[in-house]
Amino acid sequence: MPTAFPNRENATIQSAGRTGRYGRGVYVLLILSLSVCLTPSAEAAVTVSLQTNGGITITAVGGNFASTFGTMNALAVGTPQSGVTAVTTTSANGALYYTTFDVSANGLKNGDTAVVKAYVSTNFNGLASSAMILQSCPSTSTCNAEAQFSALGTSQASEATLASGLIKGANTAKVGLAIFLPDNAGGSAFTGSASAVVTFDLYLNGAATTTDTTKLTLNNPASETVQDAVQLKLAQATGGLAVGTSPADFSMDFGTVNGLGIGPVSGLSASSQTGGFTYATPYNLQPVFTNINAAASTIKVCVSTNFAHPLLLVLQDSTAVSGPFSNISTTCGAGATTLTSSAGNRSTVSRYLGLFVSNINGASAFTGVDTATLTYTLTVP
Repeated sequence: MPTAFPNRENATIQSAGRTGRYGRGVYVLLILSLSVCLTPSAEAAVTVSLQTNGGITITAVGGNFASTFGTMNALAVGTPQSGVTAVTTTSANGALYYTTFDVSANGLKNGDTAVVKAYVSTNFNGLASSAMILQSCPSTSTCNAEAQFSALGTSQASEATLASGLIKGANTAKVGLAIFLPDNAGGSAFTGSASAVVTFDLYLNGAATTTDTTKLTLNNPASETVQDAVQLKLAQATGGLAVGTSPADFSMDFGTVNGLGIGPVSGLSASSQTGGFTYATPYNLQPVFTNINAAASTIKVCVSTNFAHPLLLVLQDSTAVSGPFSNISTTCGAGATTLTSSAGNRSTVSRYLGLFVSNINGASAFTGVDTATLTYTLTVP
């Protein structure tokens, strides 16, 4: 601040007299010297702001901000909102939808150090609060993996530090925000839309109180939306054939078979049937359904593309390796073969897939390669 000096006033008076017809004249010269003290203008306030950086679009709304994660589901199936990455989680059943953006401390002076923290100031309401859990990732991580995110507190006392050590010239940090969707079903299931607010606090130079606060509302252009989702997987069972995922959704190779049950490949057992042999392998069905208020599902199967020689090669099903085996329906839809009507979420349904090989001879006999396709349907009420 400039140094103030006392005001000084110097006056020099000069006079000269003369005699004349108009009398005596007096000339006065006054010199006034002033010093002025100028008050410095007010310093710019230090503020916190958010900016788009490779993730969701951050929109300024007054002094706050808004964005959205769009439509999500707990299986991470489908295409997520632009700027959002969806992955299935390994630490708990569910899906993580995550994004990144920048936080900035604006107006810092030389010597200032800022910290930005965040918490959920308005959580999703009702069942949505257990169906959508907000998480954050600090600027010290790359924010591109499940393990780098953790749940945000729901009060200022439990807020998470997202960025620290922000200084003038390096006042911006890239952070992450995510929504975890647990694998809810039954009474805790939720589908629909809800909004939430995340508050970002800026702390300056180690202060215990905030210097500035801004909010990110997750509802622009629409509220966050949870959809239900179902998924059915086939998996290899102990002692059974390998289950591949290419070129079809799933695949099995029964190898070389014959009508006498000779030499089945590893993973197959052969049992005599009228008119030939059935080669059987155990396998597992794994149903998953989320955000549906149901306790059980139904699994059906049909031969959607049959063998070119359907009288000589027949696909069958059983609950045991010893049978009895029944032919799988070649009619899909309502006419498909029901495997179970009580499959729980993330349960394992064990079945035996059989291939009957006829031992017929004569003109109708066949040797060579043949293929067929089974279509499985999971229905959750």
